[in-house]
Amino acid sequence: MNSNDLTRLVIGIVFIGGAIIFSLTRFIKTKHSISTKFITRTAIFAAFSTILYLVPYFKFSVPFFPAFLEFHFDEVPALIAGFAYGPLSAFFVILVKTLIKLPMTSSLGVGELVDFIYALVLAIPAALFYKKHRSFKGASIGLSIGFVIQVIASSLITSFLILDFYIFVMGFSKEGLLAMTQAANPNVSSLGWPFFFYVALPFNALKDVIVIVLTLVLYKNIHRLIEKVV
Repeated sequence: MNSNDLTRLVIGIVFIGGAIIFSLTRFIKTKHSISTKFITRTAIFAAFSTILYLVPYFKFSVPFFPAFLEFHFDEVPALIAGFAYGPLSAFFVILVKTLIKLPMTSSLGVGELVDFIYALVLAIPAALFYKKHRSFKGASIGLSIGFVIQVIASSLITSFLILDFYIFVMGFSKEGLLAMTQAANPNVSSLGWPFFFYVALPFNALKDVIVIVLTLVLYKNIHRLIEKVV
């Protein structure tokens, strides 16, 4: 994908995302009116999040973890939007990304649903806390709260729901999943709790640490850039 293709993709997603957000805001009652700037800026962050979620170049597996677990950092734009414009903006970023991905699902929508939940439980608590404590300390505490909730929730769901879904619904072999896991980490004796402690928990913790560091590093510069452009 060259720069022109990427630019066209961003513009297309901004228009689609803006239309989705505008349509949904007609049904949401808030104390303050939702401005065009809010919709446009949120749609821009939704475009960035969608690209990080869709484009294979921005996803990768890492050693010591099975290949079916991939790092992707689409929560970063949602967190930045949440800090800049509030929890509702973070919610819309995550929702737009999920809705755009759904027609391309390869997991009957289940993968998208759990990614939606994972992103929400990280971004929304962080944005809510930061809304009342707008400082670096407030951001750090908010992200820490989201980190704990997300790591526990995502690790439990992956270990005890998603693996079973792939085995019983998608037709994956339990032995095959275990073999892939043991090839990356021989300490995993079986799926379930061993998978939770040796794979899911460290994988999600490491991914979230990277997401949080990127958010803290990029937040102010990207926020200021969007404020100047839109």
